[in-house]
Amino acid sequence: MSTTFWIKALELILALGILVMIHEFGHYFFARVFGVWVEKFYLFFNPWLTIAKWKPGKYLKWFSHGKEMAVAGENDPNENKKSWRATEYGLGWLPLGGYCAISGMIDESMNTEAMKEPAKPYEFRSKPAWQRLLIMLGGVLFNFLLAIVIYAGIVYTQGEQYVKFADATDGMLYNESAHNVGFQDGDIPLSVDGKVLDHLDSDSHQALLTGKEVKVLRNHKDTISIPIPDDFIFQVNKDVEKTQMPFISFSMPLIVNQVQPRMGAEKAGMQTGDRVMAVNGVPTPDMVKCTNELQKHKGQSISIQWMRDGKVMNATDVPIDDNGMLGVTKMMDPTKVYKTTTVHYNILQSIPRGIELGWTTMSNYVKQLKYVFTPQGAQSLGGFGAIGSFFPEKWNWLAFWDITALISVILAVMNVLPIPALDGGHVMFLIYEMVTGRQPSLKFMERAQMIGMILLIALLLFANGNDIYRYFFK
Repeated sequence: MSTTFWIKALELILALGILVMIHEFGHYFFARVFGVWVEKFYLFFNPWLTIAKWKPGKYLKWFSHGKEMAVAGENDPNENKKSWRATEYGLGWLPLGGYCAISGMIDESMNTEAMKEPAKPYEFRSKPAWQRLLIMLGGVLFNFLLAIVIYAGIVYTQGEQYVKFADATDGMLYNESAHNVGFQDGDIPLSVDGKVLDHLDSDSHQALLTGKEVKVLRNHKDTISIPIPDDFIFQVNKDVEKTQMPFISFSMPLIVNQVQPRMGAEKAGMQTGDRVMAVNGVPTPDMVKCTNELQKHKGQSISIQWMRDGKVMNATDVPIDDNGMLGVTKMMDPTKVYKTTTVHYNILQSIPRGIELGWTTMSNYVKQLKYVFTPQGAQSLGGFGAIGSFFPEKWNWLAFWDITALISVILAVMNVLPIPALDGGHVMFLIYEMVTGRQPSLKFMERAQMIGMILLIALLLFANGNDIYRYFFK
């Protein structure tokens, strides 16, 4: 397997490890606050094998076997169940999640025998409904708080640097699905449904995909209205998946970032910072047109023209390899080409900005959820492969933390859905109890938990099956 695969896999596992730990700690935190015994706290699942398990002051075991999803039997009946020392902490081998086994509740362990005994004061079921509600919402709350902390940290250390649409003098490029509804390369977005757009970010990107009407500036003089169809987001997603070209991107000239040895660009004498102007006499004002022209001359020699420090330079008989490659890595950062706007934040300013970015990310994701419950949405569902594809091919800490924050928000939203076996399912039953004053029966909770687990397993198989199908057949 390629190095890229292993880098993405490592990024995914590290991100999931952080997110699972924070999520389960949210449950653990509120359980401890309210004096509820947490029997086990595990990072990653551990069916058949546990990499490590530790009970403070009692044991530390490595690579132990057995049915670890059930409650461990190595408990002292006289120990203080409200102490952190009464919890078994462990590391499983299956990096698909984790769990916090809370005494006195029906969870994925399905340990219903203990529920038939009288309730004990340190158990979940003995606590008031509002305390149980906070315990169940703890994971979701901590995931959202983590996203806010990450976003605040990013803007505090890096600031925010972006190119305003008005400063993108060459306009934007659009993929085929966008062209089909009326966008043209070079169009500069002005507004969506009357809301003015300033620059390209997740909020404006989402608005362009889900709005009803987009106004653009065309040819730097004409304001054009483009109606957006309801299924536009599905058309775009399908197109992006097929071509790997984003729905909207800055029109960027091909500027050389690095020359690769023993290839055409090196033989032509090109250097970092050179801007390609024409291929075989055909003007190539942007990267897409340049790439298309190069693809027409695979395995051939071409003439090429480029600009260096205001001076036009030329070369002939420049070889192009069989893949249509000139032998350069391209400058992809629009802030290196266009006038940029930079916003800096001090520690106090970064916190509200982090909250704003977290809320915007969550709001955009919630808006997209309605599309999941459609045939097109179901086909677009992805599993761990799709999540892993979010990460960059080369290790980049800034990109890693940005994507981890996004996944943290997604995890929070998905977990609060009212599906039994998810936190949202427990929340739904607790709200029912708080409204009616009646707890659902033990038998009902057992059946609901089982149905929820079956639904989740089916969804997991379906989403990852989509990944496999897309990889091999599309």
